[in-house]
Amino acid sequence: MFKLLIFTLVGVGAQLVDGALGMAFGVTATTLLVFSGVGPAHASAAVHFAEVGTTLASGASHWRFRNIDWALVLRLGVPGAIGAFLGATVLSQLSTAAAVPVTSTILLAIGVYVLLRFSIRPPAVNDARTSPHTAKFLSPLGLFGGFIDASGGGGWGPITTSTLLSRGKTAPRTVIGSVSASEFLVSAAASIGFIFGLGSDFFDNIPIIAGLALGGIIAAPLAAWLVSRVPATLLGTGVGGIIIITNAQKLFKTFDVTGVAATLGYLALVAVWAGLLVVAWRRSRLSAAEAAGDLHRIDAENGTPIESEAPSLEPSTGEKA
Repeated sequence: MFKLLIFTLVGVGAQLVDGALGMAFGVTATTLLVFSGVGPAHASAAVHFAEVGTTLASGASHWRFRNIDWALVLRLGVPGAIGAFLGATVLSQLSTAAAVPVTSTILLAIGVYVLLRFSIRPPAVNDARTSPHTAKFLSPLGLFGGFIDASGGGGWGPITTSTLLSRGKTAPRTVIGSVSASEFLVSAAASIGFIFGLGSDFFDNIPIIAGLALGGIIAAPLAAWLVSRVPATLLGTGVGGIIIITNAQKLFKTFDVTGVAATLGYLALVAVWAGLLVVAWRRSRLSAAEAAGDLHRIDAENGTPIESEAPSLEPSTGEKA
């Protein structure tokens, strides 16, 4: 019962991140599961099996709101599924001792990516509802993203969504909807890979899967509230720093980095993280100020210009307008 509570809390934390950022459920959940003592292969297997249902529901919702470019889904998702199956197979064959540094290194790298992605200048925005990217570009991206996602326990969204948004050639809603729909193929292929790789041990993950699903359901409304209150730049920078420090702790422990060296390492990471949090906070304030300025201009265009609020200097004629 206590373990189910822990896994439910992990699901809550991961859903809060994913619901607010539109990515990073897998990398957050896997990081927290590994930190709580679950083996990397079992953590990734449980996360991907839980994501089969969540990504199907997400894809259906995006389809309903016409946020999907099916050509993009196939060109990205099919190679992604192949990469995920290979990644799951590779991770399943590694011993727990060997898998921890591999998974933690991948997660730490993704954490750095997320940290920089949300603290540095946001990508350009385009309104194109269909993607101009060809299979020549999307296939390697999907293959790499799927392999990293399964072998590292997460990363499909941070890698593919961020890459496509940074290109600025497709509307954000189409990118997010299409990546979410293609993630169903990735999660299903990874789950099949883990079933083959782990055998009957795969079903030991049922309590983890149940906890993640329950936590995700509980946190969904709170995540919707959070995204309307906390700027994505600030939240993404915060989450990226947590992922980095958590996995750095695992790597320090694995390679027996202790004492002064470990302390200096943590201080350096926290200092960089704090600096980027300040950058993200300033950027969010600037964006809010610019948005307020746009609303002010819109009000003027709707017939309430600033000048109309000032007292008139013309002498009164005594006539009514």
